[in-house]
Amino acid sequence: MNWRRLARIALAVPVVLATAWGALALWFQLTPAPALLLGAAWCLPGLGAAWTLTRPPGTGHERKLLLAAGLAGLSMLGWWQSLTPSHERPWADDVARLLESTVDGDRLELRNVRAFEWRTETVYTPRWETRRYDLAKLESADLVLSYWMGPHIAHTLVSFGFSDGQRLVFSLEIRKEQNEQFSAIGGFFRKFEQVIVAADERDLIRTRSNARGEQVYLYRLRATPAQLRSVLLDYLGRAEALRNRPEFYNTLTSNCTTILFELARHIDPTLPLDYRLLASGHFAEYAYDHGALTPGLPYAVLRERGHINARARKADLDAHDYSHAIRAGMPGIE
Repeated sequence: MNWRRLARIALAVPVVLATAWGALALWFQLTPAPALLLGAAWCLPGLGAAWTLTRPPGTGHERKLLLAAGLAGLSMLGWWQSLTPSHERPWADDVARLLESTVDGDRLELRNVRAFEWRTETVYTPRWETRRYDLAKLESADLVLSYWMGPHIAHTLVSFGFSDGQRLVFSLEIRKEQNEQFSAIGGFFRKFEQVIVAADERDLIRTRSNARGEQVYLYRLRATPAQLRSVLLDYLGRAEALRNRPEFYNTLTSNCTTILFELARHIDPTLPLDYRLLASGHFAEYAYDHGALTPGLPYAVLRERGHINARARKADLDAHDYSHAIRAGMPGIE
């Protein structure tokens, strides 16, 4: 086998990968029947081109197959570029509204703060509120990890605490439509828009620990008031940008962990890239390694004491202050 033949076979590999990518894009963007029909029409020239590249040059209808694959590729690229994010869709109740904010010195007013009362994952009382905060009273922030798909994947949130007892949680999520379910693979194929939710802790945290039964961990972050304010305002800036211009969610590059990393880099531009930014279930360990969590204790101890599920369930029965109850015994809390 000569080098020219090896080069042709090597070229067939990206052709097969591009064909598979296009088939998945069609599957996640279209309903099943059209996706299967168009997927078959898309795959035929791609697989045909890949097959002919593995054959000796000049055999069969090589030029016709390669030309057909090229035209199909251009058509796919044109269709893909035509997909645009939108705010005008039949949204699910919990992401139906977009956060709005007004900052005047230390005075912060947020509109469309979510404060749903979740009885189960699907039974709830919707409630959107306007809330006001004094940024001069911002004193703490907690990293929240909620495990919903094994030990390596977690949803990442940040909860800000104020000295007057108020708390405010931010979460970057998919903006799902009615009857739509999250798909990590679909998140690579412009399946979902993204949204930043600001909510009460009894909403964003309790729905995960109590209504959904996810395993939830809290870690106190080490940060100065100025740093806390910077990150909170960055969240608001990102939410305002999304309100003005919708964007697609991306499982790899624009998710709940990457946004937190981007905001943290505004404070410390030297923070390195790390595999734990993708394996988000290990993000708290990444933060610990870079001095962002409570010092003086091993990470295993912070994780053990930060596990809130038992306290969260008990808070539903006999505690009035949910936020205080879930932090009982958590390191870094005065």
